[in-house]
Amino acid sequence: MGVADITHWLVFNIPGTTTALPEGIKVGAQLPDGAIQAKNVRGIPGYMGPEAPPPLYHHYVFELYALDIKLNLGPDATRAQIMAAMDGHVLGKGVLVGRQHS
Repeated sequence: MGVADITHWLVFNIPGTTTALPEGIKVGAQLPDGAIQAKNVRGIPGYMGPEAPPPLYHHYVFELYALDIKLNLGPDATRAQIMAAMDGHVLGKGVLVGRQHS
């Protein structure tokens, strides 16, 4: 059985001075600091929480990229478009992996 990536949340153009994201960010295109939420797997710009079906273990990967540019994309951007726009502009990357048992 193969593993499928499911995009729960994409946010880009987060200011470099940001140290935390507030709880309860509403579904929508732009955050108050100018960051943009892009489409999740459901095609909606916003966060989609974990919905792992039992009885399997699931892992969630959080990736944070530092870029040398702001991306010229809107909330309709796909993950592939965001990754392509980032190409050649990544200054650093952090990864956090969490695991959930349903």
